[in-house]
Amino acid sequence: MQKVIGNSDVKPIECINPKKDKWKVRWAIQATEDGVVEYMEEDFDHKPTIDEVKGIIISWYNSNIDTKISSGFVWKGISVWLSLENQFNYKTAFDTAVMSEGKTLPVKFKLGTDNKPVYYEFSTIEELSDFYYKVIAYVQSVLHQGWSEKDMLDFSVYELE
Repeated sequence: MQKVIGNSDVKPIECINPKKDKWKVRWAIQATEDGVVEYMEEDFDHKPTIDEVKGIIISWYNSNIDTKISSGFVWKGISVWLSLENQFNYKTAFDTAVMSEGKTLPVKFKLGTDNKPVYYEFSTIEELSDFYYKVIAYVQSVLHQGWSEKDMLDFSVYELE
């Protein structure tokens, strides 16, 4: 799978070498300002089935959603890595602080990036709540956007006779 820049008349699916049965499947086709298009492309050594096409495209969208969740959140100008482990740690710290009425505070997390770490200490339930609720809202927003993008996919353009 690769990102490609090509002509605006690119086809979503085409046989590029009938003798060798080589096929290309393309998706996420976006026009640029200079009249060309950018898209993702996957090569097949056979005519792909609709299930294969759906699988590769949905997998790509899911991977993009995961990447946006993991690396796209910024809180108070600080990048926050939202791996599943970190999301779990933030939830645990939040739940524990709320259940203990703040007795488990302060709690410190490494935010930022590996190259520019920020060690942030949450000392109040209000501050930790603000952080955690914004994490949840961000994750939900990215998921909803991804679901909308996937719901708009038209796989009928990949069905060949």
